[in-house]
This record gives sequence, C-alpha cells and structure tokens, in this order.
Amino acid sequence: MEQLVVRLGADRQDPVYWIVWSSTEQEIIASGQLPDAGHLDTLSERAGQRPVTALVSGSEVLLKRVTMPARGGRKAIAAIPYMLEDELTGDINDQFFALGNKQGQQQDVAVVRREQMQRWKAMLDDAGLYCGAMLPDVLALPEHEGQWTILNLDQQLLVRQDSWQGMQGEMQWMLDAISYYAKRQEEPLKIASYCDHDLPTLANTDITQPVQDMPMKVLVQHALATPFNLLQGDFKVKKRRTNNALSQWRLAAILATVALLSTFVDKGIELQSLSSKKDDLTAQINTEVERGFPNLGPYRDLRRKLNEEMRSLEQGGSGVSMLVMLSQLADAFASSKVKPQTLRFDKTRAELRMQAQASNYEALERFKREAESRGFTVEQGAINNTDNQVVGSLAIRS
Repeated sequence: MEQLVVRLGADRQDPVYWIVWSSTEQEIIASGQLPDAGHLDTLSERAGQRPVTALVSGSEVLLKRVTMPARGGRKAIAAIPYMLEDELTGDINDQFFALGNKQGQQQDVAVVRREQMQRWKAMLDDAGLYCGAMLPDVLALPEHEGQWTILNLDQQLLVRQDSWQGMQGEMQWMLDAISYYAKRQEEPLKIASYCDHDLPTLANTDITQPVQDMPMKVLVQHALATPFNLLQGDFKVKKRRTNNALSQWRLAAILATVALLSTFVDKGIELQSLSSKKDDLTAQINTEVERGFPNLGPYRDLRRKLNEEMRSLEQGGSGVSMLVMLSQLADAFASSKVKPQTLRFDKTRAELRMQAQASNYEALERFKREAESRGFTVEQGAINNTDNQVVGSLAIRS
C-alpha cells in the first residue's frame, strides 16, 4: 500500500517536506521538498487515491498528561480543558484538545490553537489533498526507552523525550536547550540521533546513531504505525468514498435536486408576485367601480353587474343615453377644462347631475354656454371655493 506523507510548518511560508512511501515494499517511491505550502497543489496528482497523512510542527502542539479521577466518565473528559487552564496561554475556548492513549488514570492530551488547526486544514484543502490523519512530527520519531530521540529537517531539530513528550524548533536553540538540561543531570543524557550530519559535542550526553537514513523515511515509517490522530471532534474528517462511479451518480443526483428545488423556489416567488399584483389590481378595480357607480349595490359577478349597468345607462327609460350625452358634451368639457367629480343619471327625466370642478367661475360659465349651444339645458346649483378650485353642482337635461 502506498501513502503520501507531508510535513507542514507552522505557517504557509514554511517549507514542506513530502514522501510517497510503499509500506508493502518498505521503500520510497518519490520524495522532495516544496518552498512553501502554496505549492502543495503540485502533489495532488501524486496523491491520487493514496491516503494522505500530515505531520505538523511540534512547536505548535502542547503534549500533556492529565491524571483522571478513578471513576471518571464523560464529565471528567469534558473537564480536561479546565484541568489544564493554568498551564495554557489564552482562552481555553480558543484551544483544541485531542485525546491520546490512556494508561490507568493517566490520559494523554494534545493541545493546539483552533486557529492553527484551521490553518493546517486550509493548506491541505486548498491543495485538494484529502488528509485522513494528522499528528505532531515529534511523535513520528522512533521511541527508545530511556533515551531521547532527535532528528533534523535542515535547520529544524525534532526531539522526542518519551512516548508523549517532545519539542521542536530552530537547531542551535534546541541544542543549547538540550545542553542546558543535560548539564543538570547526574547521569549522562542518552540520545539516539537520526540527524543527517554530525552534531557538536554536548556536555554530559551519550549520543548514539542507530541508522543513517533520510529524515522523511525515518518519520514516515513510525508515523504510519502511530495510532494517534489530531483530527478529532470538530476536525474529524468523513471517510472518502472510493467508488468513483457512485460518487459521480451521487453528484449528478445532488445537482438535479438542487436544480429542481431552485425551479420550485423560482416558481413560488413568481406565483407570490403574481398573487400580490392580482390583489393590487382587484383593489384598483373596486376603487374605480365605486367611483363610477357609487350606488351599484351588492354583487357576486362584477363583470355581469357592470354590463347590466352599462346597458341601463345606454338605454334609459326616456330613450336618452347617458353615454351619448357625455359624448356630445366632450368638447364642452375639453374647452372649459371642467372635470366631473361625481355623475348621476336620472333615466326618467333624462337628466345628468354632476359635481364639477373648475379652476374658476368663468370656466363653469364657459362649460354652461358650450353645453347650451349644443341643445342642452343647464341648471347651475351651489358653487363653492375649495383649495383654489371652484366646485359647483350642475343639472344637464337633453
């Protein structure tokens, strides 16, 4: 089985080390180094369907052991962040806690800032790499009982102190820290070095070199045998489907469903808009009908009722049509600019009564003269001034 293992730094600008490893043949298929995480997408083709494991900078992961209550259950596990609160910098809500192995009452816990976990996930996701496992690089070092293990990646030094303790950082700083610690021990500090070059002499240390091999080969062999995975809880990944045909059909079904739902939503919005417009139009029609036929009375079928009223207006009892009268008075309305506000037609007397609005008294007189010149009799009623307008009552007989 072949796997792609990448080692990520704390930031996108840090170099990325990678290796394609055959666990069946126990050999390297390919390996290399990228200048930064922005070039990770060049590995997507190499990854193919291979599982991807990410080693992440140990300097960003705090490895702790917590003593749990003898009968600790879920509540005790939920309390772990508060047990470590005094040892952490920053709000515990900003930290992510991943559980490791438990021996007796000792629970291994890895603590990482959530922001850092999101950064590593984004590096891989942006490159199209499906990562199923992630662990601190120091836990990928070989474990030697009673010894520290060290390995360098260029000028970065990885140190594993025991099964659940390690540190990582710039080489010279780390060597100074190891020397400082060793000088304070009664016995020489035993170190197994997998570094690819000779180290300076460190006081009170006993350094052995088990093998001389590529750093990433050393890391990948032990990383794949480590059961711990940082991708837990909120960062747990879903298993990827390996059936490509099924995935394609599933995608097609999802797209078809989305398209169908979009159509229903569009039609629903369109129907709602049309319904709103229909209600507005109905209200406008009712307003206009009430203005034109204030005495229309109750009705069930507006069209039929209006047709009846129109026939009644066209053929009054006197044989005079209201519509004909209005047609003959059209020029009088136009020339005088008099506007009827209300109209009532008395069929028996062939009389048109109206409230008319004009700009002044002269306009009403002009309308009266024009109407009388066309053979109508006009009786003028009360005249009032309203808002710089003149409103008068007129009775017009044919």
